[in-house]
Amino acid sequence: MNKFDDQATKSLFEKNLITENQYQEITSYRNLNIFSLNAELKLFLYLSVLLFTSGIGILIYENIDTIGHIAILSLLLIVIVVCFYYCFKNAKGFQKAETVFENPVLEYLVLAANILTCIFIGYLQFQYKPFGTHYGLATLVPTLVSFFCAYYFDNKSVLTIAVTGLAAYVGLSVSPQDLLNNNDFYSSQTLSYSAVMLSVLLVLWTIYSNRIMLKTHFSLIFLTFALHIVSIAAISNLTSYDTLIWMLFALVLAGSTFYFYKASYEFKAISLYVFMIIYAYIGFNIFLFRVFENVDFSDIWELFIFLLPAYFIGSIVVFIKLIKKFNKEVA
Repeated sequence: MNKFDDQATKSLFEKNLITENQYQEITSYRNLNIFSLNAELKLFLYLSVLLFTSGIGILIYENIDTIGHIAILSLLLIVIVVCFYYCFKNAKGFQKAETVFENPVLEYLVLAANILTCIFIGYLQFQYKPFGTHYGLATLVPTLVSFFCAYYFDNKSVLTIAVTGLAAYVGLSVSPQDLLNNNDFYSSQTLSYSAVMLSVLLVLWTIYSNRIMLKTHFSLIFLTFALHIVSIAAISNLTSYDTLIWMLFALVLAGSTFYFYKASYEFKAISLYVFMIIYAYIGFNIFLFRVFENVDFSDIWELFIFLLPAYFIGSIVVFIKLIKKFNKEVA
């Protein structure tokens, strides 16, 4: 038995929080050294879905001229229909509260069906253009399907796909790396405003969902997307040459920092808290640079360089203390 667990259990017994009989039962159970394979099996199921859908994509790419478009689309449609039929047949139906499949395999079957649906619609639009030049519809349709599946089958993985599709529909790529590399917030203010509005929309939907008790366990996913999108959009615009623009987005970042600080405590989400601090720290430093960019440091540059290491070390210490404080308060 793990020494730490033994000490923790003994401490509970010494404080009279558990009886001697309960202590003996806990000790006997832990001495059996039973461990769960649930997480490992779910990981393999998730990997199998990714490998299967990736294999479908590679198969289409490698044999597109040999198999034919109609045959590929027909095969995809058959697999999708079979997957959804099996899932709907075994699902409990829509419920506002959190629900789970009796068989965890069905959860990943929903994910596979949803990914294949996205592939099917994307391939159909690329080859036959049923939506014409309205490429946004080719993104919106699988997004709506994903939202429906996420809420009907209570699937967080599918919900992630749905929110990503929604972001793509308004012209965003949601991963932080792609946001910085591919989305030109600096030259397109419209894109920046769209990012802020999307984040506000996700936050408002989270508040409304919690008020009516609709899938409240989805809140963290919506808030995570909202935090990343609005923070990166704001930080990107802090480097703008337009004083009004960077000051406006400084206020946006300050407002989002305040809200997600409150939200991280409300939902007891360490991930929100950590990223909120990181984005706030980056934005604060850029803000300081913009404020002092016209100040002449030629006379005190040596002092500035001397204090810089202490500033970063102090920042690390404060960061660690904030994390410890958060864990202590939400425990």
